[in-house]
Amino acid sequence: MISVRKALVFDSLKYLFFIGVLAFILVLGSSNMNYNWQWYRVPGYIISRSADGSIKPGLLLSGLWITIKISVVSLVLAFIIGMVTALLRLSTSFAAKVIARVYLELIRNTPLLIQLFVIYFVLAPVFNISPFNSAVITLSMFEGAYASEIIRSGINAIPKGQWESAYSLGLSTIDTYVFIILPQTIKQVLPPLTNQAVSLIKDSALVSTIAIYDLTMAGQAIVSRTFLTFEIWFTVALMYLIMTISISAFVHYLEKRNNYVQ
Repeated sequence: MISVRKALVFDSLKYLFFIGVLAFILVLGSSNMNYNWQWYRVPGYIISRSADGSIKPGLLLSGLWITIKISVVSLVLAFIIGMVTALLRLSTSFAAKVIARVYLELIRNTPLLIQLFVIYFVLAPVFNISPFNSAVITLSMFEGAYASEIIRSGINAIPKGQWESAYSLGLSTIDTYVFIILPQTIKQVLPPLTNQAVSLIKDSALVSTIAIYDLTMAGQAIVSRTFLTFEIWFTVALMYLIMTISISAFVHYLEKRNNYVQ
């Protein structure tokens, strides 16, 4: 417990030192550029007031909500795609292995932005896919390819004795996966899957290139109108940071809870 507290204190001091150095650089740079900071204008783009005095979400908060929706749906689909692909690669079917392999090689060896353009500009008009769905499909397939390798590695790490014990009890392959293998696998691969979730949230900024008014697009629109370059982009970066830290903290809580239960 003491070592954990020392680590937390040390990490906090490092964080405060980093923030201090960054603040000093910003102040020094802005003074050399004669930049006029206008932070007082930023809250109006987070929460705004309508003509009748009612409070409503500002442009940044509205864009943040779109980013959250895209990220959450894509995370769920990416996990499902990753799980299915991992099971296909581990199956005894030659066709299933080929399909999974082709998907992995195609997705992992092409840039995410190109995949986004192909789905939005080529496939979306043919199949009448909305920009939101195009973004979700692209992010899910891209992150699902990496998640599948993580899950596959986790399954392969399970000792063979677990399989043999399950089969000796009369369990089928599906039951062995559901009740024995996958629960242990998820616990092992949770940290690397968390990194993929963080990566997905950051990659979601690319959806602004296909006319989706997400957080990044909202920031671009505000900067083009107000020229509050530093204030807006720092605020946008802080919002992304809050989302990614929240996911990491939640997963850390789950890990601690699981260790406590065990």
